[in-house]
Amino acid sequence: MREEPGEKRVFLPDFTQKLTGIGFEVFIEEGYGNSLNFYFDNYKSDNPSIHPLEREEVFKQDYVLILRSPHDGEFVLLGKNSCLISMLHYPTRPLRQKIMGENNIQAISLDGIVDDFNVRLVENMKSVAWNGLEAAYTQFEKYTPNLIREDGSPWKVLVLGTGMVGKQAMESASKLGKKERNYEHIRLGGPGAVVTAVGRNITHNKSQMIELLAESDIVVDATQRYDPSKPIIPNEWIAYLPEHAIIVDLSADPYTLDSKPPVVKGIEGIPHGNLDQFIFEKDGPNWGKTIPQSIPTANKRKTISCYSWPGIHPESCMRHYGQQLLPLMQVLHKKNYHTLSPDGMYFERALFRARLDSYLKKQIKR
Repeated sequence: MREEPGEKRVFLPDFTQKLTGIGFEVFIEEGYGNSLNFYFDNYKSDNPSIHPLEREEVFKQDYVLILRSPHDGEFVLLGKNSCLISMLHYPTRPLRQKIMGENNIQAISLDGIVDDFNVRLVENMKSVAWNGLEAAYTQFEKYTPNLIREDGSPWKVLVLGTGMVGKQAMESASKLGKKERNYEHIRLGGPGAVVTAVGRNITHNKSQMIELLAESDIVVDATQRYDPSKPIIPNEWIAYLPEHAIIVDLSADPYTLDSKPPVVKGIEGIPHGNLDQFIFEKDGPNWGKTIPQSIPTANKRKTISCYSWPGIHPESCMRHYGQQLLPLMQVLHKKNYHTLSPDGMYFERALFRARLDSYLKKQIKR
C-alpha cells in the first residue's frame, strides 16, 4: 500500500488489519496515512504481518494498492510480476492506458470492477453527488441566508445525466445538498428546489438546452459520455446561464488533448479542480491553469470541480471503499492476475472485467 502525493484518501488501519486476516502480508509505504494523522504504529498494532517499506520497494510487491493512480512516469517502477490496483479510468485516460499497455503492466482498475449487469462494485457515487451539491448550495448560502430568496422562488437545478451519479445528484439537489440544511429550510418555510434531469435525447438539442440553461441556478454535469472528445455543453451555450449560476462538475473528466481521440470536459471551458481547490470564481486567478489554450473560455460562470468528490470527507470515503474491497481482495489472495477467469464466481468475474488486458481486447473487438 502506498500513498499518492497530495492525496488525502488513504486506506484505514482497520482495513489493513482485515487484509492480514485474509492471509496477506502487508507492506506500507513509509509515511502512509499521515494526511489523516495515521502513523505506522496505528497500522501495525503489534501485527507481525504488517511491515514498513520504502516507496520504490512498495511497487515491487505482488499487489500494489493505490486509490488514485500513480503518475505515468512511475509505472516503470512496477515489478515484472506486480499487479497495480487503482482508479485507472481506462476510457477517459487513453495516454495512461497506452503507456501501461506498451509496458505490459498488469493492472486492475477499481472503477472498472463491474458485476454481470455492468454495475460498479467499488464506487461512492452518493458522496460524489452530495459533496458536490453541498459545495454549490454553500456558495449560495453566503449571500442568501437559509437559502430563502427575497422573492420566495425555488432554486432551479439542471442535472445532465441520469445514471448512478445523476440519480444521486437529483436527490441531493432536491434536498439542498445536505439533509440537515433541508430540514432547517423546510422549518423556516423555504420553497425548496425544482430539479430537472435530462439525458442524451435532450442534451443534443440546442434550442431545448438553451431554454433550460436560461432558467437554471445550478447546472450539474453527471454524464458518462460515449464520446469524451466532444463536449455536451459548448462554451457558447454558457452565455445563456444567469450570471449568478453555478456549474457543478461531477464527472471530472480531464483535458487530454494530445491523446487520440482527445478528451475534453463535458462542459466546455471550465477548470479541472482538485482537493486543494474545487471552487473557481469566474474572474479568479487560477481559472485558466488547467484549461488548454485551444479550449474556448469566453463564457464563464462560477464552477465547482474536483477529480475526487468523495475525498472531501476522506475518512468516511475510505471506510466505504474498504468494505467494498474486502471480498475482492479475498479472491485475489486465492487467485492471481492471469488465473482470473470470466467463468469464475461472482467477484472473480468482476475482477476479470477490470483487468487492463481484458479492456484492451474488448476495445480491439470494437
